Amino acid sequence: MRIKEVELRTIELPLVRPFRTSFGTQLNRELLLLKVTTREGSEGWSECVAMSEPLYSPEYTAACQDVIERFLLPKIFLQEDVIAEEISTVLKPFLGHQMSKAALETAILDAELKLNGISFGSYLGSSRDLIDCGVSVGITSTIEDLVNEVSIYISEGYRRIKLKIEPGWDILPVRTIRELWPDIPLQVDANQAYTRHDTDLLKQLDPYDLLLIEQPLNEHDVLGHAMLAKEVATPICLDESITSLESARDALALKATSIINIKPGRVGGYLESVKIHDLCVENNIPVWCGGMLETGVGRAANVALASLPGFTLPGDTSASSRYFHRDITDPFVMVDGQLRVPMQPGIGVHIDLNFIEQITKTRKVITAP
Repeated sequence: MRIKEVELRTIELPLVRPFRTSFGTQLNRELLLLKVTTREGSEGWSECVAMSEPLYSPEYTAACQDVIERFLLPKIFLQEDVIAEEISTVLKPFLGHQMSKAALETAILDAELKLNGISFGSYLGSSRDLIDCGVSVGITSTIEDLVNEVSIYISEGYRRIKLKIEPGWDILPVRTIRELWPDIPLQVDANQAYTRHDTDLLKQLDPYDLLLIEQPLNEHDVLGHAMLAKEVATPICLDESITSLESARDALALKATSIINIKPGRVGGYLESVKIHDLCVENNIPVWCGGMLETGVGRAANVALASLPGFTLPGDTSASSRYFHRDITDPFVMVDGQLRVPMQPGIGVHIDLNFIEQITKTRKVITAP
């Protein structure tokens, strides 16, 4: 497959409600959209999941566009025949920048699969047509606000609730939600907000029958997570610490995690995600698909990934309406707590080009030599 041009757009969508985590509050979702056009006439789409600021990860939107333009695309343009499965090897000399690499690989894979009439799910190894949906609930101003928000999601049919926590907002909100909904699958996400010194505090979450505690410590403190896992009864799940197949293998060997959240952007793409999935299946480790406030472009690919057999826990694969009043694709609508896996070639969704034009902040087309 030969690339003709690559379009880079930054777009911005207002969120349905503010989304607060331990590292900040988002009111809007700015992201980088990629469109790859091939000389064979196929188009591939993807979104780079980096945030506008380097708070969740070192990558951020403007830097991703820069590294794609300055380093990654010129390297890819040197390839006479571009194959998605070879992208990670071609880009390996450039250290890090997993989200940027993932965006390029995904757009190229989308174009490639469309040429061959293959859906994303079929290519990755989908084992089902429907996936269970979970929802991530940000830190709210009051317990009353939290209860109101959770009650909405439960009435909509979500099959798992995830509460964002931080020091000072942890035991009380968890206890409140668990007492009100004793049977709902419930988990928490700290986004690295705690330290090894908070072990006794985190142990206080054990009575509330949580599915897991996600990324309680710094992403680099894998040993600390292993130590914590010996002290708490609730399973520890790693998110930010899992950046590759190798990091997942090491974390499992150290017993730093017993559940893994796979985010394709964070690990460098969907092909690396499948490798991590396969490793976890071999080791009887449950996995689930995390979310990065994706539009329908990224959500379509995530839903396909989440349909693989090892994804036994509901992920952050929410309906479009969870975050956006209007999506940039046909909306993902949840029915009975589930989303349907797209079956059309590629990521399998219709792109709303007219709406994308309305919300575009910058646009640049880079033509292959």
